Amino acid sequence: MTEYTKIIYLMGTKISLYIKGEGAEMLAKKAEDMLVHYNEIFSANSDHSQLAMLKRTAAFAPQKVDEELYELIKTGKEHSLHENSYLNIAIGPLIKLWRIGFTEAHVPEKEAIENVLELLKPENLQLDDENKTIYFLKKGMEIDLGAIAKGYFADKIMELFKENGAISAMVDMGGNVLVFGESPSEDSDWKVGIQNPFLPRGNAVVLVKIRNQSVVTSGIYERVLEKGGSKYHHIFNSKTGYPIENNIASLTIIADSSLDCDIYTTELFGLDAASIIHRVNRIKDMGAVVITVDGKLAYTDNLIEKIIAPGDMS
Repeated sequence: MTEYTKIIYLMGTKISLYIKGEGAEMLAKKAEDMLVHYNEIFSANSDHSQLAMLKRTAAFAPQKVDEELYELIKTGKEHSLHENSYLNIAIGPLIKLWRIGFTEAHVPEKEAIENVLELLKPENLQLDDENKTIYFLKKGMEIDLGAIAKGYFADKIMELFKENGAISAMVDMGGNVLVFGESPSEDSDWKVGIQNPFLPRGNAVVLVKIRNQSVVTSGIYERVLEKGGSKYHHIFNSKTGYPIENNIASLTIIADSSLDCDIYTTELFGLDAASIIHRVNRIKDMGAVVITVDGKLAYTDNLIEKIIAPGDMS
């Protein structure tokens, strides 16, 4: 029984893989090949990916895409159409307008924002399940899967590990953490730190104990533009064209699937803390930790026994 750890720099992030099982090193190599393949299909920053191809051609005729890309777009569209959802995979033109997180980030003119709002309607993405094609009903539309792609990749990699006999594994897609089996530490639970949104990276406000689950955090501290005494974060309200305004500094979701974690950290982000906790308390096998901008912390009922202070490893 071998243990193997691999670090991969891809998709603009650091990816950590841990596998315990027969042929662990070979499994890590297979996982790396899968990630390279996904990067070629899903990359938002490459002109040659299938996602980029849609931007150029899907407004003229339906475009056939790989089954995996189709699957993620379909799931993303479904959640984008949920009532009061803050997830919107058609948000691409708005992201491109602000460019938060890039050197050319700026606050766009009000008129420019109003001009792209018409392009952000997910109902104008036409999907054909039989032919696996995507068609844009409006020219200028652009799909952005940045909010959900890492969770999807993490789930697929973990599926590979399980199918090939891994008895324990971890996938960390630059913050999307998904674990299976027992932790390599003395305790069989895995302990995942939740970033303190007011301190530099690596400072956990609490740890959460998990087994066979994923932990994903979205926060307003990750990418910020400061202009004229105002701060603008990268999580947008596609109805207004501006960053979401509420009292949430970060939202962490704990669930069996990393994709579900990704979806709900964005879908619920525009709600207030009490509403988020109330909503997640009603979702089976899902937990949430909310940190407000004034430093208050709240979590769902099912995490009471699983939240521990960073100094308390019991």
